[in-house]
Amino acid sequence: VQLQASGGGLVQSGGSLRLSCEASGRTSRGYAITWFRRAPGKERELVAAISWSGGRTYYADSVKGRFTISKDNADNTIYLQMNALQPEDSAVYHCAAQPWATAQAMERASGVRYWGQGTLVTVSS
Repeated sequence: VQLQASGGGLVQSGGSLRLSCEASGRTSRGYAITWFRRAPGKERELVAAISWSGGRTYYADSVKGRFTISKDNADNTIYLQMNALQPEDSAVYHCAAQPWATAQAMERASGVRYWGQGTLVTVSS
């Protein structure tokens, strides 16, 4: 499986961005596509996850109500719509494929089989 992330950029506080993660190749139905972010000097954070079927989703408390993860099953592209962005959302965002599991397990990322390259999100105040 190859993951291609895109959509990052510079946006003002309160603005919106949509990240995309294009998945190609064969993926197990039990897998999820997860979005992580890492800001300078901070630990990696699991932001959102969606099951391969698109039927289950997870959001970190820090983004709940502002971010929406979705999946286009026609072309296996996963989107992360980010609204009401704040400077603390600035980070490099990565998508990754791993088995759907508890939030704690997915957060550890020990099951990640495939990582996409990062896309930088910068939110100015």
